[in-house]
Amino acid sequence: MRSEKSKMIAGELYRPGDAELVTARARSQALQRDYNATTVAETDNRKAILDQWLGRYGSGCALRSPFYTDYGSNIYLGDDVFFNYGCVLLDVCPIRVGDMTQIGPMVQILTADHPRDAATRDAGLEFGRAITIGRNVWIGGGAIILPGISIGDDAVIGAGAVVTRDVPAGITVAGNPARPLVAKPATD
Repeated sequence: MRSEKSKMIAGELYRPGDAELVTARARSQALQRDYNATTVAETDNRKAILDQWLGRYGSGCALRSPFYTDYGSNIYLGDDVFFNYGCVLLDVCPIRVGDMTQIGPMVQILTADHPRDAATRDAGLEFGRAITIGRNVWIGGGAIILPGISIGDDAVIGAGAVVTRDVPAGITVAGNPARPLVAKPATD
């Protein structure tokens, strides 16, 4: 029989009250508390915590505290990724962020979801959908990335945007729900 953790990571219905998951969240919360009590000058201490907490983080990553996760272990960051203050990553499924991506303050990246069917929700089941963010993406402050979204390389997400659909490479989106911005033609 498959574990609730393996079902969760695969995006299938799972029981969040499972003992293994409760223990994993408690571990993440302890590491989160420790990390959020550090300053940017405590490089070695931060690295030691991130080594235990995240699935992967590349060289040159900068994560301003506070930084919040469900598990941390399902977060995979490329090189030179930047997160500003107060970001929330609900990582019941993998979150992958490409090299050189910059993420503004208070951004929420949410893989966690809930069944639309009331009976399934009432049974205490949840699910999630992975999020992939490409290379050299800029996500403005307060943006919300919903479950299952893929954002292509070099895209820009406007501040406060609610991203409900995939964003192709090189596109700028803004608003709620986020929509592509159309460039105005140059006038002479």
